[in-house]
Amino acid sequence: MFYYLSQLSDWMALHGHPAWADALSGLRVFQYITFRAAGAAVTALLLSLWLGPRVIEWLRSLRVRQEYEDRAREMGGITADGISKRGVPTMGGLLIVGVIDITALLWAQWNPLVTLTLGAMLVLCLLGFYDDYSKITKQQSGGVRATVKLVVQFGLALFVGIFLWYLPVNSEVFLGGSQQGKVETHNLISSIMVPFAKHPVLTGVGVLGVLLTILTIVGSSNAVNLTDGLDGLAIGSTAIVATVLLVFTYLAGHREQAAYLNMPHVPGAGDLSVVCAAMIGASFGFLWFNCHPAQVFMGDTGSLALGGALGIIAVLIHQPFVLLIAGGVFVLEALSVLLQRGWFKYTRLRTGEGRRIFLMSPLHHHFQKLHWHENQVVIRFYIMGVFFAVLALATLKLR
Repeated sequence: MFYYLSQLSDWMALHGHPAWADALSGLRVFQYITFRAAGAAVTALLLSLWLGPRVIEWLRSLRVRQEYEDRAREMGGITADGISKRGVPTMGGLLIVGVIDITALLWAQWNPLVTLTLGAMLVLCLLGFYDDYSKITKQQSGGVRATVKLVVQFGLALFVGIFLWYLPVNSEVFLGGSQQGKVETHNLISSIMVPFAKHPVLTGVGVLGVLLTILTIVGSSNAVNLTDGLDGLAIGSTAIVATVLLVFTYLAGHREQAAYLNMPHVPGAGDLSVVCAAMIGASFGFLWFNCHPAQVFMGDTGSLALGGALGIIAVLIHQPFVLLIAGGVFVLEALSVLLQRGWFKYTRLRTGEGRRIFLMSPLHHHFQKLHWHENQVVIRFYIMGVFFAVLALATLKLR
């Protein structure tokens, strides 16, 4: 919305009001994506800090809270810090997603890429809300059946993949009311880009591209969900990955910079950096209340939505494999669960007794079982997250 303030000066000049045009010329600053991204980050942060206590109190009044110990404490006996999670409000993802949507509405110039990202994030937020609601009504850690969540996630990811593949070639993206460029969105699906390579490693592979899109969105959504097990861990890691995507989206939307760095140029992707900035601001604002000991949990309402949004943004800028690097913490968490379950089932089938690779999965619980304090695990995972983020950014020059 603020973007259109930058057009007032030209509009006044066009309608014969040169004095007004000169007076309003300063509003042209809203044309710049860097300014709007900075504004979005600050707006999302302040809005989160202002709404946070009100949303927490509202959730408490609705008794939307966890009156049971999480599965890790029930089954793994993790009580090192002596602080119970009982009674803490959940569904804090409503605050995160709401702030991101409001901020994007204010600061982003809406185009199909922004709309698709925010729309998909809202769908996953509703799915997570349904799961959290089921947990609250049952008052146990098992909510909606995993198959139900996977069906919705796969259905949404399939829609995104097919939409991008079959969106008419050279679909026009209008920026500022005039045609600034054309997005060949089918190339986002039919061409496969990998880090450290200047050109697509595969082209004309639409079906493979759709499968990669599905794996990126579903995998990212569930990986963030699995990481959301300690106070502040998932939301802080999300902010780190969103920072990497902010850089990539800005560069992807800038024709000259994209050409210089040998990365795909996607007209309209620049405004995804405003969405990423809003995500960063909302994440830090939520972390204020979610740090140990947490006053509120994001729940699946937030983790599924944020993870899905990261995956969709990576697909829209042709960088799903960069997300694999930047989100290294999420990847390790998801892999630990897959390996643990796979090895347990395999050894039980072979020997009659299931064995484990880790003391407990996801990975953060393994370190808790090694008697690391919750804060130690979170901060050390943040450090790993920053390392993976730097490695992902290094791919911009190592091509």
